[in-house]
Amino acid sequence: MEIISSLFLLLSISFNYIGHWNLVFADDTLIKTQCHNAEVPEACIQCVKSDPRSQSADKVGIAAIVITCISNKAVTLESNMTILASSVHGKDLKLVLQDCPKELSDAKTNLTTAMDRLKNKDYDQTNYLVNHALQKEFDCKKNVGDLQFTLPTTVLNDMTLYEELSEAAMRIIDRFL
Repeated sequence: MEIISSLFLLLSISFNYIGHWNLVFADDTLIKTQCHNAEVPEACIQCVKSDPRSQSADKVGIAAIVITCISNKAVTLESNMTILASSVHGKDLKLVLQDCPKELSDAKTNLTTAMDRLKNKDYDQTNYLVNHALQKEFDCKKNVGDLQFTLPTTVLNDMTLYEELSEAAMRIIDRFL
């Protein structure tokens, strides 16, 4: 039994370190209820379950966790777009790629403010700010696409997840109104 317990602990730590998955025992019913209206509920559920706060989160706490996931994804995208901008040579493409981190930084600011509005129960403003942050990412993606540049798959996957989580957050918050 001690070997199994030790193995479980090792696997828990490994998943947490390698895959950033925390093995959290949250209220699965509440999480599924809040995430089920999302276009991709699995992304929402995975985000919420990866956060230790989900153990004690109510529906507003779940929305806050999803906004945190979006903000974290914005940080990742901002960094990846900065790296990408430094590696391209075309002037127009470089300028567009250099603009993306600025847009994503603005998105993070919107998400920080959205979190404050959520805590103050200003749900209309929260959704407005999450949507505004989503538009920043859309603008970046569109501007890059207009130059017919294909972003790396990892960046596209991060953008897709950003969009899915943004949509999930807005649907969760809509249910508070």
